Amino acid sequence: MKKLFAFPLLFALALAATSPEAYKVDVASSILTWKGYKVTGDHSGTVKVKSGSLQFTDGSLSGGTFVIDMTSIKDTDLEGEWAAKLEGHLKSEDFFGVEKYPTSKFVITRAIPQDTKGNYKVIGNLTIKESTKEVKFFAHVSEKDGKVTATGKMTIDRSEYNVRYGSGSFFDDLGDKTIYDEFDMDITLVATK
Repeated sequence: MKKLFAFPLLFALALAATSPEAYKVDVASSILTWKGYKVTGDHSGTVKVKSGSLQFTDGSLSGGTFVIDMTSIKDTDLEGEWAAKLEGHLKSEDFFGVEKYPTSKFVITRAIPQDTKGNYKVIGNLTIKESTKEVKFFAHVSEKDGKVTATGKMTIDRSEYNVRYGSGSFFDDLGDKTIYDEFDMDITLVATK
């Protein structure tokens, strides 16, 4: 009789050891920084994280998701009306169409440890507008005082998400008005239990 009782208990303990722990993303402390490139230069700015969580199994990153507030796109390399003009254009149908698509989302499908120092190769699905594509990038995760900080740099090909304005992939003879398809997104997520 004792043996029959012990088995479910051991099974429950084994499950508890591998159950993922969820950390909630602190949206006030988290930020995404973007940089887009064109023939004549580049532009940079920020966009806010709306919500998210990171999962850890036995102390290792094992999953997670974050939602991007596309209505919060800001330009930081221009000032005044020039910054407002660029922000308005990025939010328009020419680019991200934020009225119809106010959020984008990234979901981690795999987090592969690269060492014992918190470095990972992250594979996941990024949804922008109506398109979802797989994205891979390297990330670093550290923990201090009960807070987890995850940083990484994602390179995104906007042409895969039907963001066509000024793209040489869709239009000929753009010359120095060409805006390159790939842009960079630096990710800083701060999360707590």
